[in-house]
Amino acid sequence: MLRTRVKICGITRIQDVEAACEAGADAIGLVFYPKSSRLVSLEQARSLRKAVPAFVSVTALFVNVPHEQVRQVLDTVGPDVLQFHGDETPDYCAGFDQPYMKAFRVGGPGLENPQAVLESCRRYSHAAAWLFDSYSPGYGGSGLTFDIGLLDEVRRASDSRPLVLAGGLDPLNVGDAVQAVRPYALDVSSGVEESGGIKSAEKIRAFMQSVYRASFS
Repeated sequence: MLRTRVKICGITRIQDVEAACEAGADAIGLVFYPKSSRLVSLEQARSLRKAVPAFVSVTALFVNVPHEQVRQVLDTVGPDVLQFHGDETPDYCAGFDQPYMKAFRVGGPGLENPQAVLESCRRYSHAAAWLFDSYSPGYGGSGLTFDIGLLDEVRRASDSRPLVLAGGLDPLNVGDAVQAVRPYALDVSSGVEESGGIKSAEKIRAFMQSVYRASFS
């Protein structure tokens, strides 16, 4: 059995890149959503990207932005994976010739039951992963959890893409989440923070330790 992979999202400081990588994170996330407290500029993102060592991937998160803005981030920062967290269409997401994750705000409009969740996901059949977050008026980073029973059809479907679990994860509850869902990966932001965009090295280490224990139990 492989350890569940982990992305530490909403990184804004080089010391947090270092803390995440030292703790064993598989990926870091850079947020390009203007309304987020974790927003980074192109210059800031470029510096953070340079601090990421080999074998740790970088994800760039967007919410309903013009095509040209994604292209600018690709050209300037060079992320490995794109993450679309808004209402982007399948054609839009696939239009950059780049691996992408599509996020679904489970429990929100049109995603209130397991079959509806699966049907929405299937529109993005070429995604590198499907990411499931809690519904909130914003787009992610709320710290809210959701009913994992809404993922039942996705977990059973033979055509599912790798499942990434997000939404309200922290060092205390992530072990139970891993054992209940057995996701491909986890995406955590607020659960390892001191405040918006400021990560806690101690919480990151505790989170990773919980993931290790749950992955092999």
